[in-house]
Amino acid sequence: MPIITLPDGNNLDFPKKVTGLEVAEKISKSLAKQAMVISVDGKLKDLDFVIEKDCSVKIFTSKNAEGLETIRHDTAHILAMAVQELFPGTQVTIGPVIENGFYYDFARKEPFTEEDLKKIEEKMREIVDRDEKTKREVWSRDKAITHFKKKGELYKAELIESIPKGEEVSIYFHGDWHDLCRGPHLSSTGKVGKFFKLTKVSGAYWRGDSNNEMLQRIYGTSWASQKDLDVYLERIEEAEKRDHRKLGKEMDLFHFREESPGSVFWHEKGWALFQKLINYMRMKQDIAGYKEINTPEVLDRSLWEKSGHWEKFGANMYTSTTPDEKIFAIKPMNCPGCVEVFNQGLKSYKDLPLKMSEFGKVHRYEPSGALHGLLRVRAFTQDDAHIFCTEDQITEECLTVTNLILEIYKDLGFENVILKYSDRPELRVGDDNVWDKAEAALLKAVKATKLEYSINKGEGAFYGPKIEFVLRDAIGRDWQCGTLQVDFNLPGRLGASYVDKDGTKKVPVMLHRALFGSLERFIGILIENYAGKFPFWISPLQTVVIPISEDFNDYAIKVSDQIKQVGISSVVDLKNQNLNYKIRDHSLAKIPLLLICGKKEVDSNSVTIRRLDSNKQENMELKKFLKTFSALNKASSK
Repeated sequence: MPIITLPDGNNLDFPKKVTGLEVAEKISKSLAKQAMVISVDGKLKDLDFVIEKDCSVKIFTSKNAEGLETIRHDTAHILAMAVQELFPGTQVTIGPVIENGFYYDFARKEPFTEEDLKKIEEKMREIVDRDEKTKREVWSRDKAITHFKKKGELYKAELIESIPKGEEVSIYFHGDWHDLCRGPHLSSTGKVGKFFKLTKVSGAYWRGDSNNEMLQRIYGTSWASQKDLDVYLERIEEAEKRDHRKLGKEMDLFHFREESPGSVFWHEKGWALFQKLINYMRMKQDIAGYKEINTPEVLDRSLWEKSGHWEKFGANMYTSTTPDEKIFAIKPMNCPGCVEVFNQGLKSYKDLPLKMSEFGKVHRYEPSGALHGLLRVRAFTQDDAHIFCTEDQITEECLTVTNLILEIYKDLGFENVILKYSDRPELRVGDDNVWDKAEAALLKAVKATKLEYSINKGEGAFYGPKIEFVLRDAIGRDWQCGTLQVDFNLPGRLGASYVDKDGTKKVPVMLHRALFGSLERFIGILIENYAGKFPFWISPLQTVVIPISEDFNDYAIKVSDQIKQVGISSVVDLKNQNLNYKIRDHSLAKIPLLLICGKKEVDSNSVTIRRLDSNKQENMELKKFLKTFSALNKASSK
């Protein structure tokens, strides 16, 4: 006779074992109709899961993240069903839920075409209409391996062979079609709805290993309503227009080469933007009391062994062996070098908190398939800082860092920010009692911010828990940028200490902090957020002066020189091209202001202003222009 505890604290008593659906029906018939999946003592289960003992139960609908995820999981299965019905002999491999959708990997010799995707979508709708019932079976490991081998599903058999002996092998049926799956799933294919769209096909190596066979990955998205699907597809269309790789080329900011994969070749304007952000950060950090340092990019293996990076991060490090057989690594992070700077000279408790910032170039090996423009690179610059403090100072310093991050994001146009708190990962250094202290201290700081936050279990850094700062862009996408980490481990491993009030030596706490995270990635986010149309003060090239004819070249040059003298970037376009062509060219490059100069402007010592995305023109006295726009340009120093 199970007693079911609901989220509101109320209990439901049942005289005998009961399913999740029956619990929902007991609450209300409308809830039972909308129910997608349940959780039993925190574990997601199918609606037909049988409850035999006392437990807490939550019921999720399509309005909940858990319900929407289940819809997407079922849609992935329906995709696989459709593919195998249309293309017999195709092997299915894995098909997980991802952000905003799902994918499935298939083993098939012939490539899927755009026309194939249309056929697959139609077949998926047929399967939804068939309303195939879902059921779960538990098989022995040997039975499952034998079964899928007989079916010719060799990839699936290999997956099952990797499951530890004694572990449950769960098979889900949708009608006759079935697959290895942990679940949970909806009660039938009809419950999924038809609010889905297949988006693209790409290649993917089996198990993510480039030594294995290349599979075909079909991506899709699935939602709870047509309205939600339409909004998402519109957002995707807009995102494609804003793609920083496309805009970076149009704006002449950067490029990539196969000769150095994952490394950015910055052009003049891109580098100007890069430097503007660094200068802005320097100003903010100087006000906040940071001392800027710089540490070597290449360090001996012994330091990385002491820090723990060699063991935990070695596979992602670039290394080199010198003629005298010493092994060096290009730094994947700045922390050990900063501790070495801290260790120079005796430190007192009076010196704490000590804040050291560094714009440090780091290198990390990322699989070539994971590289994505500026958003995922192998060589990047971190706006790092490390704050050495006492345990008593942790909460205050974390709050100070948080406020600085939020202020900077606001200056750059991001006001919608949420926090993600991540605790100890499975792969970590340090004793559990040390982790207990670090996690408690950081969580206290998170709560003190009074901001919305979520908890990511097991997603902390290997040396300490962390906060991730997630900002939302102009089209509703979330980007994880800044981080703040509490580290009780690394300072001790590298011999850092300070003299306390009582004269004893103590190990400082180290706060790792990055505001942008990576300059490269943040610039990619900025480009897409603004669609290349940056605020005036951070635009890499703010003005282009265009003489109507050669007769006005000297005046245009004089205007540009005066503009530069008040701190506004400017060039003169003296190319032998007509005015309309120049306007189109510079508009494509997203130049905020085009300044037209002809006889009228020379006679009145003025400029005619043409703003980006406007056909209107405004004549302004040069002196007034310089005063007005130099004031706008000082936004970065407020």
